[in-house]
Amino acid sequence: HSRFKANRDALVVSVALQLKVGGAPTLKYGQLQAAVGARPTLPETREAVLALRRGKSMVWDPSDANHRSAGSFFMNPVVDPGVLPGLERRVAEAGHDPAAMPRYPAPDGVKLSAAWLIERAGFHRGYGSGAVGLSTKHTLALVNRGAGTAADLIALAREIRGGVYERFGVWLWPEPIFVGFEQPVSELLA
Repeated sequence: HSRFKANRDALVVSVALQLKVGGAPTLKYGQLQAAVGARPTLPETREAVLALRRGKSMVWDPSDANHRSAGSFFMNPVVDPGVLPGLERRVAEAGHDPAAMPRYPAPDGVKLSAAWLIERAGFHRGYGSGAVGLSTKHTLALVNRGAGTAADLIALAREIRGGVYERFGVWLWPEPIFVGFEQPVSELLA
């Protein structure tokens, strides 16, 4: 989250970074830490980030059928700890191990994995038919397969969001900012 996300009148057009020569990279993501080891250089970290992102079709590559996306479409939901027992029951009823459900401490509660919920609600990688679908590499990416419209994408997002709620009682919220729509996002995805 950033203040730019909350201010729909703001648009970032450039960024200035102040880097320290020979400085150590800050590694916050386990997958990146595993990819680079204990003391990577900045160039090694850059290459690892690009490789991880490329593996999820999150780097512009016209030869990759999944490259036409807005990135991760749904944010990882943060829930009140009090909902966990009911959620765990629903996960078990759906035939999944509640202990395997990823969860992380968050300032406002417990952060869950949107990708895990989407997959366990029956929306697998590559799900969808026609002009839009889920990426074959990354469950959170809704992709335009070449002739999709915004309405097609919103219909798919609505289906996935509703399916996760129906199965687990957790609402997902989109990460991209919707521009040019008359209705608020909450109505578009209802």
